[in-house]
Amino acid sequence: MTNSERSLFDGRTIAGWHAVPRTVAPQWPTQPMPDISEPEASRIKAHSGRWTIEDGAIVGRQDPPGCGLGAYLVSDETYEDFELIFEARPDWPADTGIMVRASAIGSQGYQILLDHRKSGNIGGFYGNGIGRFHAINFQVDVDRDAAGNPIGIKLEDPETTIEPISDLKRSLLSCAATGGEFMRIWKWDAWNEFRVTVRGELPMITTVINGTRIAEMDAAAFPPSVFDPEATKALLGRSGHIAFEVHDNDPNIGDERWGRAAACRWRNIRIRTL
Repeated sequence: MTNSERSLFDGRTIAGWHAVPRTVAPQWPTQPMPDISEPEASRIKAHSGRWTIEDGAIVGRQDPPGCGLGAYLVSDETYEDFELIFEARPDWPADTGIMVRASAIGSQGYQILLDHRKSGNIGGFYGNGIGRFHAINFQVDVDRDAAGNPIGIKLEDPETTIEPISDLKRSLLSCAATGGEFMRIWKWDAWNEFRVTVRGELPMITTVINGTRIAEMDAAAFPPSVFDPEATKALLGRSGHIAFEVHDNDPNIGDERWGRAAACRWRNIRIRTL
């Protein structure tokens, strides 16, 4: 590590991190939190995921497996401008992501996508509770063997997608790798290195995976139809948490969003302040 770079994970414990339930945020930062009736509200609050340390990595799962409820592992500290470096190894399907400039509940902020499932994107961006914008340029699917077991990732056929890519989604990226460029660098069932750079009050965020720049967004250039800059600044401030996600299972795609035994793994988590 360089002198300005420090570790956020000791390889043995989740010291410096804490788990919270995955509560659903409203679309816009000016809206109140959704009113979820009982007993569902209590059921969500009672589940904060299963976070273990296995072979020097943080492993996130639903708890209990297959319950359909998600969670976040949230940094105790907050950060302004930085480069976040880590390695990730998701199962298929595992719809996860990395939150930056996040609020204390985890589910409000800028998300770097790691949607390792059908119609998912890896390296692009989503606005959790800040407009729900999608800034993506390609989507992925899975190859299966004769027995139906997943054996590799592939680009999705647009004719089979469950979440079409619009021109607007592409236009929100100031820099974007093609799906083919992504496919050349992604490692199936192996560790992939992410470098995420966050700069500015309305941030410019860049995702580099395995040494290739995959996506970049400039929140200051977003149209008002997808982003409210003043309300977002009021909600998130200049400094925010980092959070790793275990997604819940919604009625639309169920177990295809997060498999019943699925996990995502993170290791070698470091930060360099800018």
